[in-house]
Amino acid sequence: MRSARAIANEQRIEQIQIVWYKNKRVYGADKVWKAMKRENLVVARCTVERLMRRMGLRGVIRGKAQRTTFADPKAACPLDLVKRQFKADRPNQLWVSDFTYVSTWQGFVYVAFVIDVFSRRIVGWRASRSMRTDFVLDALEQAL
Repeated sequence: MRSARAIANEQRIEQIQIVWYKNKRVYGADKVWKAMKRENLVVARCTVERLMRRMGLRGVIRGKAQRTTFADPKAACPLDLVKRQFKADRPNQLWVSDFTYVSTWQGFVYVAFVIDVFSRRIVGWRASRSMRTDFVLDALEQAL
């Protein structure tokens, strides 16, 4: 015997499919959820997202994917000295770093962070308009 939740999910799946197909299979979870609300179909947004993912339904993504990094296949990969165990018993025992980018009206801005694993605080950071090694090293120098 199926539970009431399973039956409700089956009904929601049918409703989601109807809305998704009715809108030319371009709507993502947010627009499907809003369309369902307009039709007085009560369902949580996270439920729509979860069921759409389970069904393999996705909205159309506009624009071209922006590729910001290009790996050098000949370059040696750095060693994983902490073996993916990001735990520390005291401050300044283990630092990790990363950098990311933020899209602005003027173009990309790259930001490098050095984080103390114990306190989870940023101990050094730098921003740059170019993705070069020196700005990452400047963040490390600030942390030191």
